[in-house]
Amino acid sequence: MAVTASTTTPVCVGDRLGASDAYEAGEGVFIRDGFLFAGVVGHRRIEAPRPPLDGGKPVLHVTTRGTQPLVPKPGDIVTVKISRVTQTTALALIVCVGRQALTTEFKGAIRQQDVRATEIDRVILYDCFRPGDIVRAEVLSLGDARSYYLSTAKNELGVVYARSAAAGAPLVPNGWVTMQCPETQTVEKRKVAKVVSGWEDITPGK
Repeated sequence: MAVTASTTTPVCVGDRLGASDAYEAGEGVFIRDGFLFAGVVGHRRIEAPRPPLDGGKPVLHVTTRGTQPLVPKPGDIVTVKISRVTQTTALALIVCVGRQALTTEFKGAIRQQDVRATEIDRVILYDCFRPGDIVRAEVLSLGDARSYYLSTAKNELGVVYARSAAAGAPLVPNGWVTMQCPETQTVEKRKVAKVVSGWEDITPGK
């Protein structure tokens, strides 16, 4: 087996490795939109075409070494910190999968249509999340490189920790769509995760 590139180049899930017209996909690699992407965390390795396949494409692999780092996958419940909110997307950094902290940085995106299950066209993202909020979400799918599409559509998903814009105090949930500052009594809008705090039997609001 001939190798034409170093095996020490680390890659992460979703990293773009090359074009499909230049390489064949090997172990730990998948093809999407004409490009090869890493399907696992590991090291990039290129295997030269075997004779007599003159003119054949080299095969690109991603191999793992030792214990594979924890990587989010579709269906996982993750904890994220919101970094930026736009009109269509809330961007976040994934910090935990389940109860286990990540050692590799992964980004997430909560799109407007994935915030809640009903009245999607009425969702205003800035009324649901603010930068700095801690949110529980479900991984839907892999998006761009090292980025995942996330959902908070289920009742138990959404903001679990936030601070008051005015006083900086931790907000207390008082409904499905609001949280209150205990110091100033100011009410702020959020997409609140269902928690056992005395309001969990409230019918979800609009």
